Amino acid sequence: MKLTVVLWVVCVGTAYTQTKTYDTLPNLPEHYTQRYQLFQKERMVKGNIIMLGNSITEGGNWKKLLNDTSVLNRGISGDVTFGVLHRLPDVTERKPSKVFLLIGINDLSRNTPDEVVIENIFNIVIQIHGRSPQTQVYVQSILPTNEIFKNFLKEFKGKAESVITINSQLRKYASKLRYTYIDLHSTFTDNEGRMNALYSTDGLHLNAKGYEHWVDFLKKEKYL
Repeated sequence: MKLTVVLWVVCVGTAYTQTKTYDTLPNLPEHYTQRYQLFQKERMVKGNIIMLGNSITEGGNWKKLLNDTSVLNRGISGDVTFGVLHRLPDVTERKPSKVFLLIGINDLSRNTPDEVVIENIFNIVIQIHGRSPQTQVYVQSILPTNEIFKNFLKEFKGKAESVITINSQLRKYASKLRYTYIDLHSTFTDNEGRMNALYSTDGLHLNAKGYEHWVDFLKKEKYL
């Protein structure tokens, strides 16, 4: 894997690189705009926990799961790393105590190169640190997929190797970029290395048991 772009970001610490070539932001669904507008209208309260990501995050009832009415769900179905970068000011202006990021699988479904996904995630971390220095940043691994499900979406097929590649780089640079890497991937896999069917509705998204498993793991590892 070519990591020239990624290493350049790590060394220089900038949010501007050649990722614009692959920018999929203009193709995001209307749901992105609608939900982002709702976020911006919410009362500005600082110091909360923010769950940040795509549909996997959006699908969680985090207030109930965490028994915390102040936690903010900043998941948007269909979102990609470019989308998170675009709406990051809404997150950093709130000076959250913790941000739990899970993003990247939709980028892969759009054939965005692995190194671009990695670079964007690094950029998200760098920008959070720059704009909200007191925020603890947790980068969660991309979850495994399971193509055996009959309703598995075809655009996500063949992405398992990229998921592993990206996760390995997220783990590798955690210390250098001052974030906590959370290996969700391992805890959600079955004996074949696929998404455990006990936790999923379609080999990609989580069911109620999956969300409970996620939170139990975060609590067990004392991230919450």
